[in-house]
Order: sequence, then structure tokens, then C-alpha cells
Amino acid sequence: MNETTALAGRREWIGLAVLALPTLLLSLDMSVLHLAVPHLAADLQPSSTELLWIIDIYGFMVAGFLVTMGTLGDRIGRRKLLMFGGAAFGVASVVAAFATSPEMLIVARAALGIAGATLMPSTLALISNMFADPRQRGVAISVWMSCFMGGMVVGPLVGGLLLEVAWWGAVFLLAVPVMVLLMVTAPTLLPEYRDEQAGRLDLASVVLSLGTVLPVVFALKEFAKDGMSVGTSLVLVCGLAVGVAFVRRQRRLAHPMLDLSLFRNREFSAALGIMSVGALIMGGVFLLVSQYMQLVAGLSAVQAGAMLVPQALAVVAGSLIAPRLAHRFRPEFVLGFGMLVGAGGILLFTQVGTDGAVLVMLGMSIAGFGMGPQGVLCTEMVIGSVPARKAGAASAMSEMTGEFGIAMGIALFGSVGTAVYRDELTMPAGLPGGAAAEATESLAGATNVASGLDQQLAAGLLGPARDAFTSGLHTVAAIGAVTVVVFAVVGMLALRKSRPATTEQEVIEEPALVA
Repeated sequence: MNETTALAGRREWIGLAVLALPTLLLSLDMSVLHLAVPHLAADLQPSSTELLWIIDIYGFMVAGFLVTMGTLGDRIGRRKLLMFGGAAFGVASVVAAFATSPEMLIVARAALGIAGATLMPSTLALISNMFADPRQRGVAISVWMSCFMGGMVVGPLVGGLLLEVAWWGAVFLLAVPVMVLLMVTAPTLLPEYRDEQAGRLDLASVVLSLGTVLPVVFALKEFAKDGMSVGTSLVLVCGLAVGVAFVRRQRRLAHPMLDLSLFRNREFSAALGIMSVGALIMGGVFLLVSQYMQLVAGLSAVQAGAMLVPQALAVVAGSLIAPRLAHRFRPEFVLGFGMLVGAGGILLFTQVGTDGAVLVMLGMSIAGFGMGPQGVLCTEMVIGSVPARKAGAASAMSEMTGEFGIAMGIALFGSVGTAVYRDELTMPAGLPGGAAAEATESLAGATNVASGLDQQLAAGLLGPARDAFTSGLHTVAAIGAVTVVVFAVVGMLALRKSRPATTEQEVIEEPALVA
């Protein structure tokens, strides 16, 4: 007998537009801040350490609270958590906009991170409730992810325009009208859902979760910036030790904060694994690509941002066509062949010289188009492979996988690129010892040193430094492409064993239940 699944109606599709707004806002918020940094630094005059915390604290809080907020939404209601988080995000945005000191802005950014951690898992979990039909759910997730990439595209443009006519705080005020609209429309357009069997939230698990995620993410970021030191190693070890305690506690609890039995599902685990590899590759490789654009190709920040637009649009295109292709062919094949296309784009980076900005843009666009289906299809697999009552936790795990993948990619591939740079770099004769040490650290250091040298000596330093950095990009791209190919094949095999062949389902028109 065919399975009967209710089709989403007009109300659910309008509700999707409401859910897409916070998603668009979060990505836009991340991209416009970097443009505002010089302006807020001139106004608030933070120290270098305070400026780093202003930039990084948001990401730390999002990563730290994702699992907690995902499971909290399952317990108290996903729509309720979304509305609480949206209201808090709006208030924190106003506080950040009118901050009068670095400390005030750091606290506001931390609050934004905690509030932001409620939005992504809540919106994705609600999509799983509103779109029970797998085909419709795939389309909805592709729209959701495309809005995230759209925010990355329009963020620099919107931010640049705002900073031309207003002060730096205006970039934070973009959130206010969006959150007001969310608060007004959510009760009518979005269904409420909670897991009645979830039990109470275990506060000790919340503390252990934070004690795991925050130190590990912090250590990975420090490793990427300054290399592994004794202090960074201790922080990482402490985070991993707390993580072991967290896992043990979840296994003992009757109602765990994170249900580890979800990982016994091959499809769930395989999809998360592929997502982590995709995030690792894209985070690590494109870190070097963004540096290449400015420090090697000599583009301004605005020009480099403009070169990223085709890649973002390619990701959107790949995301939007993924559900249609997955309906005609087996999803794991669409996923795997898309990753192979992405590997081809990454492989183009091995052919660039010091004047290869156009080739890099082409490679980024091909890689983005090929990897676009991976994000949509893996997210749908993660959400679709768990019971509806566990969708919040599954959504949080999906987001957490991306956060950790990007952090690990930046740390690992950044280290590989730096090692090749230092090995390939040749210093010109006559360079002072202190200047040589700074130039050896990174291409940014070499560029800074060259600005204080005479023209001939500067050219003798920058030429080899740019060549050495480009060699590092070649190495990282080659490793990244091979890794993507390997996991494309492994992923297709793993998911082929876990997913039955697609069958047509009988569907009926029935609106989603709104509590």
C-alpha cells in the first residue's frame, strides 16, 4: 500500500518566506560586520584583543549554544523558541548599534550569538514539520539555504551603501524590522511543535556541552591564527575531556539532551560526515582563496568581494536544482557527482599563477555549483532520517557540523598553506633580521614589511612571497580536491546501502496543523 503524505499548501509556503527572513538576516549580519570594523574601531577605539573578541564572540556563542537551543526547541516548542530568539536578537541588535564602549559591544555581540543559535535550528526544524512530503521538503530546504547564500551576496552591497550614508551602528539595525515582521506573522503562519516525550532539559548537560564546544572552537581558531602552542593544546585537551564526560552523561540519562542513538542511523551519520567534509574543504580552501585575491592578485576588499558574487550565485543555483535532480535520479548519485564537479573546480586552483584572479573566480564558481547540492541533500537526509520529534536536535547537529567543519578546515588547511609558504619562501639579501622573521610568518607579514622598504628591496621580497603563497594554495587545493573525490565515492556507497530506491508516493492536499 502506498504511503500517504500531506502536501503543504499556500499557508506553509508563505510561512517558508517568514522562516527565510531570519536566515537571510543571519548571513547578511555576518558579512556586513567586516565592512563596519574599520568604522567602529575608529569610533570606539578598542584594543587589538577587544577587536578580535568583537568579531569572534558571535561565532563562539552560536557554536556553543546550537545543540542546547535545538533540543530546547523540541521541549518548549519550536515556534516559541524562534519568537523568543527573534525578540532577543532584535533587542541585542539595538544595543550593539548604540554601543558606547568596546565592552558593551562585546556583550551585545555575545547576546546576538546566543539569540542567533535559536534561529537556525528552529527554522529548519519547523520546515520539517511544515513540509512532510520529501519532495516539497527538499525544495523548501533549498530555498532556505539559498536565502543564506543570498545574504552573503547582498551583505557587502547593503553594508557598503549603509556605511556611505550612516554610522557603523546602522548595520546592526537591519535586524530590527525583520524581527518585528517575524513576531507579527509567526503566530499565524507557523505551526507549533514540541516533543511531549522529551522530559526536562538537563542543566548539567548544557554546561558540559558548552564546556566542550567553546574550548574546542577557540583552540581551532587560535591554532589557525598562531599555530599550536602549549596553552592552545591545553584548552583543546580540556574541551575534549569535557566532551567525553558529556557523551557518558547522555548515555546514562533517560531523556538525554542529545540522543546519541541517532548516530546508529547510517543515513544520518553518513550525511553529517559528508557535510563536515564539505564545510572543512570549503572553509579551508576558500580561506586561502580570499587571501590570494587581495594579497597576491592585488584586489581591493570591494573588488575581492565582487569576485565572490559569482561563486555565491553558483551555490544558489546548485542548491535550487538539487531537489529536482534528486527526484529524477537517486539522491546519493546527485550528491556524489555534484561533489566530483566541485572537486574539478577546486583542482583549477592548482593551475593559477600570481595573476590568476579570473581563473580563481571560475574555479570557485564551479566548486560552488557542484557543492551546492551537497548542502541541500545532506540537510534533507539528516532531517528526513529522524523522527519528527527529534528534528530540533537533528537540525542543531546539522548546523554544528558546519561550524566545526569550517573551523577545522581553516585550522588544518591554513597550517598546510603556511608550512608550504615558509618552505618555499626565499629572502632577498639585505633584509633586516626582524623584518625577515615577520615576513616568514605569513604573506600578510611580508606585505607589511615591504611597505617600509625601498622599491627594489620590496619587489625582491614580495615576488618570492607571492610565489610561495601560491605554491601553498596549489598544495591545499590538490589535497582538498582528492579529499572531496574520496568522500564523494564513499558517500555514494554508504548512502546507497542506507537509502531504498525512490518510489512514487500518493499525496493529498492537507494543511499543516497549527497549534
